[in-house]
Amino acid sequence: MILTILSFILMGCGLFILGVATSGIFRFDDVLNRIHVAAKCDTMGAIFFLSGLAVLEGFTLITFKLALILLFQWLTNPVAIHLVARTEFHTAQDLGDRCETLDAP
Repeated sequence: MILTILSFILMGCGLFILGVATSGIFRFDDVLNRIHVAAKCDTMGAIFFLSGLAVLEGFTLITFKLALILLFQWLTNPVAIHLVARTEFHTAQDLGDRCETLDAP
């Protein structure tokens, strides 16, 4: 009973974080701000939600698969977001006018 409540709390927190990220993506104007919101909240929301599913399932093979998905998400999402932000930085013509940037080497 306690584990079920804990898992629903974790999944609720994950859904709340993902909902906040969705509203933040629509609210911000600049691509780099949208990427920042998506990167932070996507990783954290997935961690909470998958942790809730793992607690609900118990210690089985499914929990091991969820842990692998969690690890893969945690390792690859920051790299993917960094590549998207770097591409925006190098291809945007008016980025210096819209926000304060440092010159890239």
